[in-house]
Amino acid sequence: MLWSIISWIIVGGLAGWIASMIMGKNAQMGAVANILSGIIGAFVVGLIVSLITGGGGMPEAFSIWGFVAAIIGACLLIFIVSAVRGRGRTRV
Repeated sequence: MLWSIISWIIVGGLAGWIASMIMGKNAQMGAVANILSGIIGAFVVGLIVSLITGGGGMPEAFSIWGFVAAIIGACLLIFIVSAVRGRGRTRV
């Protein structure tokens, strides 16, 4: 259990960093935000996959599918947070 949490923190950090570069937000995000976006993004994608497939859940952290899921989820999370933050600002 502890190794699983540690491995998702490591993979989440890498996935969040890659996602922030893909989304063009790397300069605005710090290391903690990268890790959190990767972990939360992986959880969200895992939840969606388990709802669609009816079980199974999230793949292992140190697998290609786990890493890809974490990147996709982090990109989705960064997009949603950027969209919500952008609505509060007036654009000129």
